Amino acid sequence: MERLLARYAEPHRRYHSQQHLHECLVHLRPALHLTEHPGEVEIALWFHDAIYELKAQDNEAQSAQWAARALAAAGLSSDVCERVVALVMATRHAASPTAPDAQLLVDADLAILGATPERFAEYERQIREEYAWVPGWIFRRKRRAVLRQFLEREPLYATAHFRERLESAARRNLAQAIR
Repeated sequence: MERLLARYAEPHRRYHSQQHLHECLVHLRPALHLTEHPGEVEIALWFHDAIYELKAQDNEAQSAQWAARALAAAGLSSDVCERVVALVMATRHAASPTAPDAQLLVDADLAILGATPERFAEYERQIREEYAWVPGWIFRRKRRAVLRQFLEREPLYATAHFRERLESAARRNLAQAIR
C-alpha cells in the first residue's frame, strides 16, 4: 500500500495522483455492489495508474504486471490475477469494455469528465501541467482529439449507475473544453 501511494505522489503527477485515486474510489464504492468481483475491481482501481511515466506507451501494462506480481505474492489464485490484469488493461480506454466489472472500473476512472465545471477546469489544468513538455499547439490539437473521442462515445458511460449521475455533465464539460 505504501509503495502504491508513493507512486501516486510522484512529483511529475498533477492529475494522475492520489487526488485522482481518491476521487475514483469515492465514485466506485457506492457501485461496488453491482460488480461480480468487487474486491478485484477495487484492487484494479488502486493499480490502474500505479505506473505513470509521461512518455511511456505501456503504463497500464506495467501497472497490470505489478498488480499480478503483488497478488501472486499474496497467494491469490491465477484466475484472480488474470481478472485484475484484464481490469487494469481496460483503463487504456482503447475500446469500450464489454465485461460488467471492467465497465464499472472504466466509468469510475472517467468520472472526472462529469465533475463540476470548476473541478473539470482544474483537471484540464492538471493534464496540461503533466504534459508541459509538449508544445502548446500540439497539446491543444491532441487534447481536443482525445476529448472528442470521449464525446463521440454513445453512451459515454457504459453503466446505468454512472450514466444517470454523470453523463449530462460530462457531455457539457467535454463540449465546452473542445470549444
